[in-house]
Amino acid sequence: MNVTIIHVGDFKEDYFRQAEKEYAKRLSAYCSFKTILVKEEENLKKEAEKVLSILPPKAKKIALCVEGKQLSSEEFASVIEDARFDFSEICFVIGSSCGLDESVKRACDIRLSFSKMTLPHRLARIVLEEQIYRVFTIIAGKTYHK
Repeated sequence: MNVTIIHVGDFKEDYFRQAEKEYAKRLSAYCSFKTILVKEEENLKKEAEKVLSILPPKAKKIALCVEGKQLSSEEFASVIEDARFDFSEICFVIGSSCGLDESVKRACDIRLSFSKMTLPHRLARIVLEEQIYRVFTIIAGKTYHK
């Protein structure tokens, strides 16, 4: 399975880069993982145009947004496991600190939220990568998630 994260804006802190490198390494045992950077723009419409132009049309698309559904790790694993039967790729979209334009959210199949609390989008990317790794360990019956 291919897993892609499209993200608006990039890390400024080295510790985030190191964390992403670690999760990319761990995920390589379970999937083909990549991230795609979209440059932050002055308005959401411009960001949305860029995101929509690279959003894979045949992927299961999941937008991270505050109004999204909150899932336990096990529920998230079920979503990903079910998607594997119909899709060869899952694509997550994380907006900038201003969020995602409604057009991007509409283009996605699922809206996902980690919490009612606000997370910086750069930290949300690391949390997402950890949760994707956790999902694959749950699906594989590994003990990481305990």
